[in-house]
Amino acid sequence: MTMKTLASSLAVALSLSIAATFAHAQPATSATSASATNEAVQLQQIRNATVKITYGDTTFLIDPMLSKKGTYPGFDNTYRSNLRNPLVDLPMSEKDVIADVDAVIITHTHLDHWDDAAQQLLPKDIPLFVQNLADALMIRGQGFTNVRVLSKAEFEGVTLSQIGGQHGTDEMYAVAEVATALGEAMGVVFQSPGHDTLYLVGDTVWRDEVDMALADYAPQIVLINAGYAMMNGFDGSIIMGKEDVLRAAKTAPDATIVATHMDAINHMALTREELQSYVQEKGIADRVEIPEDGATLNF
Repeated sequence: MTMKTLASSLAVALSLSIAATFAHAQPATSATSASATNEAVQLQQIRNATVKITYGDTTFLIDPMLSKKGTYPGFDNTYRSNLRNPLVDLPMSEKDVIADVDAVIITHTHLDHWDDAAQQLLPKDIPLFVQNLADALMIRGQGFTNVRVLSKAEFEGVTLSQIGGQHGTDEMYAVAEVATALGEAMGVVFQSPGHDTLYLVGDTVWRDEVDMALADYAPQIVLINAGYAMMNGFDGSIIMGKEDVLRAAKTAPDATIVATHMDAINHMALTREELQSYVQEKGIADRVEIPEDGATLNF
């Protein structure tokens, strides 16, 4: 080997060594991290449990309650029933809420998840996913023509899987009248190749179905209805609360937890401010998002 060739080889080797050392020393960036190879998942908090979830080019509107502030009386026999619902106005116009929506998912038909305004404003032919035949028949009776009962479905490249739950405690469901009022509610897992998996937990307390969904689907995003809604005469809540946010963070240590369904309906006993203090205290604030109405999260 000539001196010129040797020098050239040494220069190449040195430059490769420096480059490798530099790359090893730098923190992973969004362009080079494994998760960043995924396409965008966007979540926009609207108000209450109303959320827009976008996978690439497909946007789902979840549980639309679009009425103006104070339209309805508070729910009977619940915490702070003297207050009128919703407690706050939408952070944008109704037109902006429903803009670019490809499909609607209604986890159940309680007023704070499917109200008169939503029924009037949404196109009657928009694809609507519901949990069971009873809800489908009800919504078809309201004039909607493209209502689908969700078990597991594909929609524009997104796989939707229904997850069970229970909209209150066993004690509540032991009272026939209360069980009828609470009814059924579903959660939904969203999956698509190249996208983070998202688990919308829905209106449920912590049940075996929740543990199974977290284990089976290993979601990177867990969206929890966390307002701890209370009924008079019963201990506990009809949905999750701050302890469930902590439990989710421990059960799914690689997931981001997003808390919604707070500060907008009379019987919600947990506020965003209180939850923020709690997650700070528990050391999980960097894992939990608590978006204000109108805020958008990108994953």
